[in-house]
Amino acid sequence: MRNGIKRRIRLMSTKDNSFLSKSLFVRGARCHKSLYLHKYMPELKDEVSEDTEKSFSVGYEIGDLAQNLFPGGVIVPYEGLSHEEQIEMTASLIARGCKTIYEATFFHNDVFIKADILHMGDDGWDVYEVKASTGVKDYHLKDASVQYYVISGTGLSISRLFIVHVNNQYVRQGEIEVDKIFQKKDITSIAKEEQAGIVEEIERQRAMLKGNEPVIDIGPHCNENYPCDFIGHCWSHIPENSIFDIKGRMDSRFFLYEKGILSMFDVPQEYLSSNQFIQVDAAKKQEVYYDHAAVKEFIDSLWYPMYFLDFETFIEAIPPYDGIRPYQQVPFQYSLHHVDQKWGELKHDEYLAMPRTDPRKELTERLVNEIPDNACVLAYNSGFEAARLRDLAQWFPEYDEKIEQIIGNIQDLADPFRRHVIYNWQQHGSYSLKYVLPAMVPDFSYDHLDVQNGGMAMDAYAIMNQTDDPAEIAKIRKSLLEYCKLDTLAMVKILESMLVE
Repeated sequence: MRNGIKRRIRLMSTKDNSFLSKSLFVRGARCHKSLYLHKYMPELKDEVSEDTEKSFSVGYEIGDLAQNLFPGGVIVPYEGLSHEEQIEMTASLIARGCKTIYEATFFHNDVFIKADILHMGDDGWDVYEVKASTGVKDYHLKDASVQYYVISGTGLSISRLFIVHVNNQYVRQGEIEVDKIFQKKDITSIAKEEQAGIVEEIERQRAMLKGNEPVIDIGPHCNENYPCDFIGHCWSHIPENSIFDIKGRMDSRFFLYEKGILSMFDVPQEYLSSNQFIQVDAAKKQEVYYDHAAVKEFIDSLWYPMYFLDFETFIEAIPPYDGIRPYQQVPFQYSLHHVDQKWGELKHDEYLAMPRTDPRKELTERLVNEIPDNACVLAYNSGFEAARLRDLAQWFPEYDEKIEQIIGNIQDLADPFRRHVIYNWQQHGSYSLKYVLPAMVPDFSYDHLDVQNGGMAMDAYAIMNQTDDPAEIAKIRKSLLEYCKLDTLAMVKILESMLVE
């Protein structure tokens, strides 16, 4: 085997347009045009989003933890070694009898791959492809099947091929139990069945890369599993107020697109739901739709004292404290604006956990003591707050009765906007606070804040937990408190705008 790999090394060049990697193959399998642009015009890519960067970071974290399933292995590093050196190191480790190799590297038929874990099992070599997701997705199967193709092609016999993913039902108690936080799915038979298709697709991609840019129009594939990073380029001809801006389920979008209908104003009414018609009509007339009777009914369902509640949460793939599941939302902060009567004095309470502490118990104790039993509790998209409250009740059953009282009193400020009983054309079909607030209260803005959304709050909290600089901690705390306070004040202003109408 080692001689075979050496022979292939001499033929290997990542600058050769016939060169493919596992990720390039998966890209091309979804869309040949995306692969072509990646090879020849990478400058057309969209900027990498913060969410994408976070997903990469989580993937590395999960990959490192999964190595503990088979401790004592040797890693083949990507940084500091050329592709050829990585392949040579892998061959050398196998020849020397190494039983576990992390990031084992192989090259066959101009396809380069790194296997997360290569382990000598009872019946031969087993390959483990690690995913940070909580289940096995279709594109994971294609991804792993390419690995099977390349590794087998080098002459190394694979006994079994597994996808390892996070078990989101695992609850931490004490030290992380790697054999429980991960689940393994044997996909050997699936990968074998895919081999003929893998070979055919590789040849199709190679032939395509030798020609001109493929003529492939936009379609559902652009967002299949995750957004393509050439959407900004390929969708640049789509105008404002297009059929793709219409919110909600509408399976006919691409049917209409193929018939040359791009503007939402040209969509036949029979294709639209009642809410979609309101969106399109309001955008066309640039006006506000306001159902006074329905709004009054909503306002009449509220009562005083009125408390406006907003949580900020963190999410960790690897639970940091006992009782927490992977990717479970854990509150670390809340803001409470409250008023005792209509147009009464507005007061404010808040909580933000200290760095490097489990925030749950203190947050729960503070919250249940600050919200009276008879309060009307307003939240925006209240399902989120209600779910966090249920988690708190599960963690601390001594407060279960009080928390259930709060949950029973929750009212959803998003409800009138979700149902389009109030709809401003500037909402662009969305009822999220990001769109409703500037439409309803144009002078209200987060632009002057260091923290401007929930994602930034989560990042700031993570930094606050990592730094030892007291000045930086104080600055971040101030920014987080300002942001969360503004979130509940925004709800107050939205309700006031409804009361004035």
